[in-house]
Amino acid sequence: MKLNKKQGLFLKHTIEYWQQQGTITPDVANDLKSSFSIRSFDWERLAKYSFWISMICTVIAVAAITLDEWLMTILEQLFLNSKVIPCLIFAAAAAAFYIFAYRRRKTKPLHHFSNEAIIFAGVLSTAVSVAYFGQAIDNGSGHFSLLFLLSTIIYAALAFWFPSKLIWIFSLLSLGSWFGAETGYMSGWGAYYLGMNFPLRFVLFGGVLIGVSLLFKRHTRFSDFAHSTYVMGLLYLFIALWILSIFGNYGDLSSWYNVKQYELLHWGILFAFVAIIAIIYGLKHDDATSRGFGITFLFLNLYTKYFEFFWVGMHKAIFFIILAASFWWIGRHAEKLWNLEFLSSQSQRKKQLPDQAE
Repeated sequence: MKLNKKQGLFLKHTIEYWQQQGTITPDVANDLKSSFSIRSFDWERLAKYSFWISMICTVIAVAAITLDEWLMTILEQLFLNSKVIPCLIFAAAAAAFYIFAYRRRKTKPLHHFSNEAIIFAGVLSTAVSVAYFGQAIDNGSGHFSLLFLLSTIIYAALAFWFPSKLIWIFSLLSLGSWFGAETGYMSGWGAYYLGMNFPLRFVLFGGVLIGVSLLFKRHTRFSDFAHSTYVMGLLYLFIALWILSIFGNYGDLSSWYNVKQYELLHWGILFAFVAIIAIIYGLKHDDATSRGFGITFLFLNLYTKYFEFFWVGMHKAIFFIILAASFWWIGRHAEKLWNLEFLSSQSQRKKQLPDQAE
């Protein structure tokens, strides 16, 4: 078995620790060490990053084409100013990409990244096709959120057909776009919907996605999409909380300019509270995703509040000294709790050894 350097070193240190503790004999440790090898170069990661860069460049290229008036004029002339023809062309291209990727998954299942890149091409073609479809049936109502809903349904159906986590992520992105556009349309594109501005609405939306991901874990049919839904829910939740901590529940910049920073402090406290809850949950349940989101956005919250409150009035060194002292206190408290757990496990182990000897 070949592992990358990080995995190999972790496994090697674990085996050595087991040998030192007497859990395994030296012969067993040697057998375990010889059962794997460390790759000198991580070709898998290079392939993954290369395909990511390729997909990003593709998106940039498509965006550049749509922003170029000269190219768009040529395309419109080719399509005879018809929106139906490009809609059908891109729909056929998307279907071809999906069928090709589906068959390639059967024949070349190990080519995971290139298969995902082909699926992404299908996703991109689907989005363009739906956009042209919207232009073809546009009646001037401005209810374009229905196009995002259509994209969500198409992506979700395809995600379950493959199955594909990548397509499922795009279905969740389309669902979020539909939610924002639909609530905006229902409010007459005003600042508020049911008394909530856009960030506050997406706090609730992210919370709902997190709840759905927990339900997905309980059903084998949806379990493949549980983690993707969980990550997207956390992303929606924390980005919305961050924006909410800056702008509050205000719908226009003119109202926000007249507000003093301390009047928005309760939103920052809510943001920090949710981040701390995520960190505690991640530590308690060994959930690296929740822990990572909590730590990242807690620091983002602290830096944001620093720039809002103390950038002008407080010396930078004082602010970071306060931060260092507070996190030192948290680290010391966590270290004490870890030592208590470690000593408890060691004492239980010593009690078990005499019993086994008897």
